[in-house]
Amino acid sequence: MQELILALDQGTTSCRALLFNKQGEIQATAQKEFTQHFPKPGWVEHDALEIWETQLGVTREIVGDNSAAIKAIGITNQRETVVVWNKHSGEPVYHALVWQDKRTADFCDALNAQGKAQWVREKTGLVIDAYFSGTKIKWILDNVEGARAAAEAGDLLAGTIDSWLIWKLTNGKLHITDPSNACRTLLYNINTLDWDEELLSLLDIPRAILPEVKASSEHYGNTDAAIFGAEIPIAGIAGDQQAALFGQMCTEKGMVKNTYGTGCFMLMNIGSTPLVSKNNLLTSVGWTIGNEVTYILEGSIFIAGAVVQWLRDGLKIISSSSEVEALAATVDDTGGVVFVPAFAGLGAPYWNQHAKGTLFGLTRGSTDAHVARAALESIAYQTRDVVKAMEADAGFPIRELRVDGGATVNDLLMQFQADVLQAETVRPRIVETTVMGAAFLAGLAVGYWNSLQEIREIWQEDKRFKPSANTEKIDSGIAQWQKAVAALEYWTN
Repeated sequence: MQELILALDQGTTSCRALLFNKQGEIQATAQKEFTQHFPKPGWVEHDALEIWETQLGVTREIVGDNSAAIKAIGITNQRETVVVWNKHSGEPVYHALVWQDKRTADFCDALNAQGKAQWVREKTGLVIDAYFSGTKIKWILDNVEGARAAAEAGDLLAGTIDSWLIWKLTNGKLHITDPSNACRTLLYNINTLDWDEELLSLLDIPRAILPEVKASSEHYGNTDAAIFGAEIPIAGIAGDQQAALFGQMCTEKGMVKNTYGTGCFMLMNIGSTPLVSKNNLLTSVGWTIGNEVTYILEGSIFIAGAVVQWLRDGLKIISSSSEVEALAATVDDTGGVVFVPAFAGLGAPYWNQHAKGTLFGLTRGSTDAHVARAALESIAYQTRDVVKAMEADAGFPIRELRVDGGATVNDLLMQFQADVLQAETVRPRIVETTVMGAAFLAGLAVGYWNSLQEIREIWQEDKRFKPSANTEKIDSGIAQWQKAVAALEYWTN
């Protein structure tokens, strides 16, 4: 029987499970969406038990009776979404608060007003923003009846989705995470590689409820035998964006990838020493393997593929996301329409958590095609903003951007991305780089793959988009985009 690696991909809107062989080829896959909850404007929640049941369902679907063939499990997950649960009953005390949730924005503003920003950045590499997990844990402890007392009594556990899934998969035996997830909480010191007592005190979070931080690639323990009919080693953990960087084999300093999912996330490998950004980017841990730590610079764009979902579900000008390219291609340009899709605020490099989505330049001649094209272009423009900040921090220009995620099948967007960056955009043959990264980390830990070099040979290029030499129209579009962002920020303030 062929030995395989199982990768679990717990995303923002769906749960997936995939089986990979030694050549990095997908042998089986299953996916199912789960419910999004929006109880108030700016609030975004998930039912953690529904996530568990959905993830378990799709995993059992592809594992079937073949659990004996699975060498290890790797897990990748939406990073800043957090769960607090009772360790005796296994019941969450409240819905999971999703990374998009903005309910703690005012608290974050207050911390910034107290002058905490630079102090927090030097410890965590992050800005103080509702995006990150720590203030979400605090909100649950402060606002759910009895939660604070239960936490102080040692009855609660808290963690990002990887921790929640592993706790369930091991029937409560393991409460762990890895540095790529821990470093997104505002509670983890990326210099000492440990939970930080001063940050815990600032947010009033008991250390005892947090998971133990393990390496991104090691054999942590096994699944409970009752779940899949056999014990399977759990051996890899990485937050989705770091997993994608690893899956893209950006394992050398200076390599960059961008993932086009619900949001857009650009990461640069900056090597073994953390670098505090001077251009509003984030510094995080990419992964740890053995005693080696790899750090990253990251620019987070909150709304990317989600803008296409809005065209489908909100405006209803397309019936499926795949139709957007054909619609946008029916016009040569946006007809002057500029779309800043700040539905969840503006991420890097602006970090304006109060911004709202805005359309500029509408006329009676504007059509659904112009809006669709402006929506696609907004993804590329936001990416360019992050690239320019990244180049300024790194001190050198980016020549090549490795891309992955659902929107990379859109050739119109990928070509426009190369044009506005004036850099080559490279799409890999297998675009499932996030789950591949989790599989690679797990496989390395158990000897399924023997070295990084062996894995590098699996990565293959599919298509390379080269930038247009005619930049006059492109430069004009960039200028219009920058004007639109400035106008939105003025209106927000």
